Amino acid sequence: MTDTLDIKITKTTKSRLAETDFSNLVFGRTFSDHMLVADYEGGEWKNIEILPYGEIALSPAISALHYGQAFFEGLKAYKHEDGTIAVFRPEKNAARFNKSAERLCTAEIPVDLFTQSIAALVDVDRDWIPAAAGHSLYIRPVMFATDAYLGVTPSKTYKFVVLTCPVGPYFTKPLRVKFETHYTRAAEGGFGYAKAAGNYGGSMLPFKKAAEEGFDQLIWTDAKEHLYVEEMGAANVMFVLDGKLVTPSTRDTILDGVTRDTVISLAKSWGMPVEERRVSIAEVVEGARNGKLTDAFGAGTAATIAPIGAFHHNGEEFTLSDPSTREFSQKVLKTLDDIRYGRVEDTFGWNYVVR
Repeated sequence: MTDTLDIKITKTTKSRLAETDFSNLVFGRTFSDHMLVADYEGGEWKNIEILPYGEIALSPAISALHYGQAFFEGLKAYKHEDGTIAVFRPEKNAARFNKSAERLCTAEIPVDLFTQSIAALVDVDRDWIPAAAGHSLYIRPVMFATDAYLGVTPSKTYKFVVLTCPVGPYFTKPLRVKFETHYTRAAEGGFGYAKAAGNYGGSMLPFKKAAEEGFDQLIWTDAKEHLYVEEMGAANVMFVLDGKLVTPSTRDTILDGVTRDTVISLAKSWGMPVEERRVSIAEVVEGARNGKLTDAFGAGTAATIAPIGAFHHNGEEFTLSDPSTREFSQKVLKTLDDIRYGRVEDTFGWNYVVR
């Protein structure tokens, strides 16, 4: 698909902008005035429409509710200092969206449909994009199966919906985390690399238990032995060990994060050694003991860079350096902000400018 999409636009008659407190945004709670919806029927996408945000009528028999054919993406739009609006790397999200679609046996979506739909919705609700530092418009595309049929088989119909939320910083302090060595996020041969709704549903009990123990997040480990690092909460996890950026290599248990790829690209452009491989808990612990672990953080769309302040393993707590003094993650965050907010030239071509 290369032509401009024909999107029907019905604008709200009563905007909620004036009643929204942009100085007190809870992540994912405040929705913009409009949403985009599209239907997949008869082998094609149709009925692409932007309309006022609101409820959608659905049968209680849809297979998404019963058999879990549902997945999503997360990306952001930023307001540049000159007023330009840009979405950050939507083509990468489109590619991952289709990887999820393939694994969950759903319809795929053309990349142009994905990116143009998002750009059109962001354009309609551009006044909802906060201009304050650390703020953006979070974008949530989701696809789910809509066949009203109680049979364990892939649906023939799907709905694509895009929602947007003005957001501020996701985390406001360094995180205290623990290595999770009982519960499992994903197993080899599963669908941990997909942004499937079920992955997140299964993580809630371990998160709840970790929070009750005083932790902000947990670090998932491999399902077989619980000896190797996989992800941090709903983000990729990255370390600076002995002067090298080290992060678990992507596989079918680990999400191929857009922010992860962005951080790796920046590191390589600066000439920093990068290792994408299996990372053991033992070497992270040893790095904390001998001082070779100089940085540790989660990397994801919602949080961008989420510094780890301390981690816990086998009854022992390891406190890391003050995140404000960490050279690498601070440089990454500043560079990312400069690119996303249009303060410097986007030499990587990451900003998708909305008309």
